[in-house]
Amino acid sequence: MDTNGAVDVAVVGAGLAGLACALDVAAAGGRVRLLEAADAVGGRMRTDLRDGFRLDRGFQVFNTSYPQVRRRLALRPLRLRPFTPGFALVGPAGRRLVVDPLRRPGLAGDLLGGRVLPARDAAVLGALTVRDALLPAALLRRGREVSTAAALRRAGVSTATVDGVLRPFLAGVFLEDGLTTSARVFHLYWRSMVRGTLALPAAGIGAVPAALAALLPPGVLELEAPVAGVHEGGVLLADGRELAARRVVVATEPGAAAALLPGFPLPPTRAVTTFYHAAERSPLAAPTLLVDGGRRVLNSVVLSEVVPGCAPPGLALVSTSVLGVTAEERSVRARLAELYECDTSGWEPLAAYRIPGALPAMPAPHPLTRSTRWAPGRYVCGDHRATGSVQGALASGARAAREVLADLAAGRDTRPGRVAFAG
Repeated sequence: MDTNGAVDVAVVGAGLAGLACALDVAAAGGRVRLLEAADAVGGRMRTDLRDGFRLDRGFQVFNTSYPQVRRRLALRPLRLRPFTPGFALVGPAGRRLVVDPLRRPGLAGDLLGGRVLPARDAAVLGALTVRDALLPAALLRRGREVSTAAALRRAGVSTATVDGVLRPFLAGVFLEDGLTTSARVFHLYWRSMVRGTLALPAAGIGAVPAALAALLPPGVLELEAPVAGVHEGGVLLADGRELAARRVVVATEPGAAAALLPGFPLPPTRAVTTFYHAAERSPLAAPTLLVDGGRRVLNSVVLSEVVPGCAPPGLALVSTSVLGVTAEERSVRARLAELYECDTSGWEPLAAYRIPGALPAMPAPHPLTRSTRWAPGRYVCGDHRATGSVQGALASGARAAREVLADLAAGRDTRPGRVAFAG
């Protein structure tokens, strides 16, 4: 690969945002180079193979309803395996199913029979769900900027239902249990969960960025190419090579972006730890997310019930997530014995992924998107510039491409040899 020749755009980081940016610049006819420090694309969306198990780097869920997903990916080749549309809440009354009654009416007895929610709360949440599902996303984005807790109170949901049902579930979605996340973000997430299918690719979540990378033109992507610095005229690679570029897009996680862009403010993030255990038999014969009403863990799922091929024959793979990065495996396994109502002493710990920057914090008020322009010739994108989701990362990368191409087309690049795009 000739990394000494100038390109129009250099993109640093081949996570979802960087992949989207590089794809859109290339589609517009721009000469683009995508530089990734790791040995594969994906950033936080990677899948590791270990002793016959397929382990995603942290608990991952793929939502088919995101507009950027529908625009960019063919879903059939991913061989998606769906979760149960809902969750099982484990609380003082035991295990209760909270499922979409329209999709799985046969499993909705706990919900419709009043064993999870009072009838009034069920009606209020039903009306909220229908509203979010049917309203255009643009209207939800223009909604009132308050916390999720305030929005649920204003909608009329009782404190008991918020604290006993919604807070434990949403803590696993937003990685915070105070419900401080912006209500606009909540409504958009709720809409996407209702309208889409939550699933995992048969080959693990890493199949998603791999599918995007396969769409890149030859010669665009360079792996194991860490970048030591960026400047107005290009990038300096860690091995000493220089790559001249008219525009540089930093599409990394916030810490790496701050190291490359002096003055870039580190946004607050949410932390999570995901533990993987191998069990001799499945503790729950269903692809259903267990939510801990006691909030000692966030949630747990038997991933081999969702994707049978993620564990060797005869074994089950259990994924469990906990807020923060300090949880101990032994205490988590003890809690799993209570949640699954089985002996977990023989479960084998496989891995613990401690992820301090798993999601951007999105408390109200939270901008749903931000410009990627940062300094002359330099841009920054990622889910921390939008919303913490696959949609947010892809949309931020797409915005970076639009702004780069628009700036070049407008002639705001005064260096010799500039090119103009139709934009």
